[in-house]
Amino acid sequence: MIQYFKKKLINNNTPKWIVLLIDLYIIVNTFFVAYLIRFNFDLGFDKSHLIAQLPFVIITALISFLVSGYYKGIIRHTGTRDSFNIFFASVLMLVILLGAVTINRYFFILESFTIPMSVTVIHFLLNLIILIASRYLFKQFYYTLVLVNKDFKKIMIYGAGESGLLTYSVLREDKSNGNQVVGFIDDNKSKVGKKINGVSVFNSDRIDEDFIRSYKVDEIILSTQTMKPVRLIEIVDQFSKYPVKVKIVPPAKDWIDNNLNIHQIKDVKIEDLLGRVSIELNIPLLRKEFNNKVILITGAAGSIGSEITRQLTKFKYHHLVLIDQSESELYTLQQSFLANDLKNITCIVADVRNKKRMDAIFNKFQPTFVFHAAAYKHVPFMEDNPYEAVCVNIAGTKTIAELAVKYNAAKFVMISTDKAVNPTNIMGATKRIAELYINCLKTTTTSTKFITTRFGNVLGSNGSVIPLFKSQIENGGPLTVTHKDITRYFMTIPEACQLVLEAGTMGKGGEIFVFDMGESIKIYDLALNMIGLSGLKYPQDIDIKITGLRPGEKIYEELLADGENTSATHHEKIMIAKAKEIDTFAVHKNIIALIACNEELNSNKTVIKMKEIVPEFISNNSKFEAFDIKK
Repeated sequence: MIQYFKKKLINNNTPKWIVLLIDLYIIVNTFFVAYLIRFNFDLGFDKSHLIAQLPFVIITALISFLVSGYYKGIIRHTGTRDSFNIFFASVLMLVILLGAVTINRYFFILESFTIPMSVTVIHFLLNLIILIASRYLFKQFYYTLVLVNKDFKKIMIYGAGESGLLTYSVLREDKSNGNQVVGFIDDNKSKVGKKINGVSVFNSDRIDEDFIRSYKVDEIILSTQTMKPVRLIEIVDQFSKYPVKVKIVPPAKDWIDNNLNIHQIKDVKIEDLLGRVSIELNIPLLRKEFNNKVILITGAAGSIGSEITRQLTKFKYHHLVLIDQSESELYTLQQSFLANDLKNITCIVADVRNKKRMDAIFNKFQPTFVFHAAAYKHVPFMEDNPYEAVCVNIAGTKTIAELAVKYNAAKFVMISTDKAVNPTNIMGATKRIAELYINCLKTTTTSTKFITTRFGNVLGSNGSVIPLFKSQIENGGPLTVTHKDITRYFMTIPEACQLVLEAGTMGKGGEIFVFDMGESIKIYDLALNMIGLSGLKYPQDIDIKITGLRPGEKIYEELLADGENTSATHHEKIMIAKAKEIDTFAVHKNIIALIACNEELNSNKTVIKMKEIVPEFISNNSKFEAFDIKK
């Protein structure tokens, strides 16, 4: 029977009319207590006056409650807003009573209705205290019932700033899950050793396995909005070694209606550690640039091309023309747009190497903007297939760029890579030569503005290291890392594509835009973190194998070539590379010769010609090292 009523109490809200009756009962009792206090608890006062005054007090209270509507709130969720509503109702009742008493004294309407002013004020204070306190007591009683026989989950919050305090409030309010915050962790020495809301703040250096076991900590929640990715990785690496679950609070921009919800606190994923500060885009400028325009995207089914397309669908474009040679991926992209009822999007299976086919497409659609994302990107594959790399990355770029000029496209934006800087492999060298060709065209045309964007690795792209590590973990390992000291820059796909669009709008022609990639990440540390986040231990559960650098692979990447530096733009994450001057006539002539040479299907001759065009192209761990130009 007791369990039945407990279940009914937990699962049902108290009806509003019952809440109203209880509050009126409280008002009657506080009115009597106010008289007792006024007369020093001497019961000798005239009680007939009190009884005569009660109906009016009840009617006044009822009017005040109905006007404020505070009784409609769910008591178990009582908060600051409910307390304010009670305060408003109490003040309203005080004003009505004081007004009535003043009028009665002035006109002598009813002698029995002469309520002492002091009783009215005492009654107001008692109402305010007891009505608010009763709700919080009921709320605590409710959660006590809920938490009986429930195991508390002991949690520590990393970050004792605003985000950490908000997380603490959310956890404290969520009584149904039995959360108990046992401490804050913070690197700020001025906070360490102090208490916040009665909870101690500890230095991160003190948190070890003995500490975790001593405090019986079940979870550590990372709740900081300003921490750098490198520091975040260090923290997760530290905590993932211990028998504790690590979770993270999402960036504030992802909160629902700007409010943090308990369900948004999630397990840490490697993408969270490498995620970057959100980008503020100049939306009016982008809208002006892309609205009512025909926009053509090559490589549209790839990681970058498809995201650029998704970003563009937010604007009122006239027509999107999506080109890719990958039939399956392009079909999947097409279906996603159809499912969202997006109009005026044409998907075309075609190869950028086919000049006649590309010419027909340009002639039909007459694009205003061209985003050229089509390219071969896998370093080891291109090291074995120089012919294909030159055909797509150089000749394909040449074809699309020339057609952009022929059909008077306003802007041509090429997606390049940090591997084009001081290249050590075929892929990087072909992208650098494509950059040079674009640079040559800027001097021969005024109708089309040529813009190059250069950035590093993107998270989750096809062939990137994170999907590879996930697959290797699922298969029991080992995780393969080519060199223990190898580092890479990382950027999320949406961020990279947003910056591409922004750079495309600000470009005046001829610029190479370089994106702020933040700090480089050590791939070995990345592997260790992914093992820890998977609930496994290194090397007991899963090992890491050093395989050696692949042909053409660098230990670290660069964003600027020798002789280059940068100048700032109005966007803090976009810079312009000040490229050294080149002989555009000679470079253009050499690139034409390279494409012709490539048709001979002699890889050695092709690579030698590439090294002539790009003297800084020094092969690394590759069979083509023999052709390096000795300085």
